[in-house]
Amino acid sequence: MIEVLRIGHRPARDKRITTHVCLVARAFGADSVAIDTADRSVEKTIQAVNKRFGGDFKVRSGVDWRRHMENFEGFKVHLTMYGEPIEEIVDRIPKRAPLLLVVGASKVPPSVYRMADFNVAVSNQPHSEVAALAIFLDRWFLGKQFRREFGGPVEIIPSARGKKVIDRRSEEE
Repeated sequence: MIEVLRIGHRPARDKRITTHVCLVARAFGADSVAIDTADRSVEKTIQAVNKRFGGDFKVRSGVDWRRHMENFEGFKVHLTMYGEPIEEIVDRIPKRAPLLLVVGASKVPPSVYRMADFNVAVSNQPHSEVAALAIFLDRWFLGKQFRREFGGPVEIIPSARGKKVIDRRSEEE
């Protein structure tokens, strides 16, 4: 079980990036996202993606991040540019335990670094939390997450040229 905790979401400013955090988490193998600030529109967007493309990915907003981190039973992994290099630490994180991947929207409180079991640097340069999440999940699953089937009514078929889409929605009606 892998959950992403999004800290510092500002609905007026971060809606698009937080939606991208959710989309990457879903596509790259996480099970859910918890967002610290209430934002029903992000929740609805991901529900619509699940309805169209399948899966049971969950998004909850308005979550008390500190309480969530304190009560999480598993390992807390903070993705940052100040932690230990991903290539040196990813194999030390236990594979069988649940993971809480923490990503910030703005500067995260210092207590996040102390509460995390692992502070993982996905580069020591400024970068996007979306990129850090994608890279971590890809290293974690070694690409196997892309073979997962979501079972939705819309399916994208890999193609060297053009777009190949199976849309079963008209068949269901």
